[in-house]
Amino acid sequence: MKQGELPLLHAELTRSVIGGFFQVHRELGFGFREHIYALALERELSQRGHEVAREVHTLVYFRGKPLARQTLDMVVDEKLVLEIKTGERPPPGGTAQLFGYLCATDLELGLLLYFGPEPKFYRVIFENRLKRRTAEAAPAAVTPRP
Repeated sequence: MKQGELPLLHAELTRSVIGGFFQVHRELGFGFREHIYALALERELSQRGHEVAREVHTLVYFRGKPLARQTLDMVVDEKLVLEIKTGERPPPGGTAQLFGYLCATDLELGLLLYFGPEPKFYRVIFENRLKRRTAEAAPAAVTPRP
């Protein structure tokens, strides 16, 4: 890190996850559905010593009351949201979807992992200190799907 630079949020965690992402893409290549990449990535990250929760539910609140439930692809070490995408091109709106997940949780960091012909990743941050919250509407932590 150069003088004057701020450290990246969860730098070691994201470095490990991005490394796992590229490893999975190297081994599987392009052409599978998201579900296959998610299973492989879960296995890879678990082997790297991470706690991985898949298909994690969280509530979206409106005016202090639960509005709807949404499902996050993956949460790693209770700190990092992963959104997995595949296809010929990165999907428009993928980072906006990930940003919405961060809005609805107490998590601050997400990675969009694109398993396309050329692997790409996008980092999305939304700090809790910037989130609008009311005492009665503060979302609980995310919970794994039963």
